[in-house]
Amino acid sequence: MTKATTRKSAEQFQTLFAEPVRAYGSLTLEYYEKLFSTQLEAARRYTELGFTQARAWVEVRDVDGFNQALEGQQKATQQFNEQLKGDAEALSGLGQEYLQKGQQLVESNMKSVTAAAK
Repeated sequence: MTKATTRKSAEQFQTLFAEPVRAYGSLTLEYYEKLFSTQLEAARRYTELGFTQARAWVEVRDVDGFNQALEGQQKATQQFNEQLKGDAEALSGLGQEYLQKGQQLVESNMKSVTAAAK
């Protein structure tokens, strides 16, 4: 094998295999980083909301306190539902972004393969 052939083979390997694998790996890593960050933040908010409600119930001393805690529970449930909806939308958006970027990578790689085949 000549140096030119070896160099051409190495370039083709980089273009057709190594670069696409790195790009996909980077995309996947970015996606999971955002996904886990979103999930951890959601878990933190839900836990905080739960502890706040638990403290409110522990502080009940009379009927008025019970009514306030019950009212707070209703508000917390509404807040929880809104947060859950927002988190579901955020996670869906992350999935859509990942799919879109993945499709762009595939298209780009197909162009590279086509160009290399010529």
